[in-house]
Order: sequence, then C-alpha cells, then structure tokens
Amino acid sequence: MPTVLVTGSAGKLGQAAVAALSAAGFEVRGFDRLPTPGLPASQSIVGELTDAKLVHDALADMESVIHLAACPDDARFPRGAAPDDGDNFLSELVPANIIGLYHVLEAARKRKTPRLLLASTGQVVDGHLDAGNTPTTVGMPLRPRYLYACTKVFLEAAGRVYAEQHGLNVLAVRLGWCPRTPEHIAEIASDPQAQDVYLSKWDAGRFFVAATKAPYAGFNIVYCTSLPLHQTLYDLEPTRRLLNWSPLEQWK
Repeated sequence: MPTVLVTGSAGKLGQAAVAALSAAGFEVRGFDRLPTPGLPASQSIVGELTDAKLVHDALADMESVIHLAACPDDARFPRGAAPDDGDNFLSELVPANIIGLYHVLEAARKRKTPRLLLASTGQVVDGHLDAGNTPTTVGMPLRPRYLYACTKVFLEAAGRVYAEQHGLNVLAVRLGWCPRTPEHIAEIASDPQAQDVYLSKWDAGRFFVAATKAPYAGFNIVYCTSLPLHQTLYDLEPTRRLLNWSPLEQWK
C-alpha cells in the first residue's frame, strides 16, 4: 500500500483521513501544529507549514500527500464597518494557505512525489449558490465568497501549474462543510443550504481512501459532500466517475 502524508492531520478532517487510511492498510504519516491523535510519535510530525525544510523532510519516501492543513476561514464575514473591519489575510491566510501550500508543492516537486490531493472548498463557487445557479459544476467560472476562498482559488491554480509544468498528479477537492465546533453544528442545523453542503467525517474518510486508491492522472477538480437533504448544490458526477466514490450519509 502507498505511504501517505496527511497535513492538518490533527484537525477534524485530518483525523478522519488518518483513521480511514490506517484502517485500509495504508502507512500514514501526520503533519500538524499539534500531535496527531491515533498516530505514534514516530509518525506524527509537529511543526509549521512555513518551515520549508520540515515540510521537505516530511515528504521523504511518501508516494501520496493529502494536504488539508490551512487557516480554515475568514476572521469575519461579512466585514464590519470601521473600526471593526480587520481581516486575517496577512496574519493567517497568507502564511498557512499560500506560503504553506507553496512549500508542499515545492517539496513534492523536489521529492518527485507523484500524487497530491489538495483541499479546496465549495466557497470558491459560493456566488453561484447565492444566485441559484445549481448544481454547480467544476467547469463554472469561479465566484469566491471572500478572502479565504481566494486563497483556495490560488491553490487550484497552483495545483494545475505543478501538474502541467512538473508532471505531478494533482486532485483539487472542493470539500463541503465538516463542522468543527458546536457553533458550526448549530449553524448547519438552522440553515438548509448548509445542510446540503454538509460533509460527515465518515463520508470524508471514505473519500480520502478512494482518492488515494484511484488512478487519476494530471490535474482534476472534484466536489465532496455528503448526500444533500433538500437540493443538489454541487455536481458529484465527476467524483463518482473519477474516484468510484459516492456519499452515503446525510445531515440528520
């Protein structure tokens, strides 16, 4: 079985990936700012994505990378009026989502790591959801929600460049919403649209296993959510076709 590095391995989705991949027999290495639950210390690298050498060392002997580590959202949206109009672009989004991504891509290029899964977000097409242009497909023009989503637009573009210019096989995954906090759960419970982009930990774990096994080549974009409760907002057909994966759970 291939060796797999999971960045952001101590997070909600990271732990789902580590658990599912380990159960499927993969050799998993974690990388996060905190130790990774479920992995021994010898397989859990603790550090920052901004440390280029540490990232490069983490990819040693890896055949696949699942890059989930990121600053997960805007500090506030919508922005408030002055003086409450700050953002986290320079302080958090750029270091984690731009510089960290660059280090992962560069390490994969230098290490000749053949396969990378890059975590994007449905927020890159959020404008289409607001306008009712659904289900959104991977070919629709990007309409990002705000600055966090803009960093994921960069992620998709950079992934395509490294696939086309350096021969890496890159899968950009526009992930749905896997709630991390009780506040997130309450927000999803009160919002029908959020229920339709919900992603359960179990479906996510199954997805990461399927994506690691699938023989995709070049650059591809897919969506990943659990089953919609009300209406289909993201086109999952390319996911089924490319990865032989379909969601099984639904918001309850």
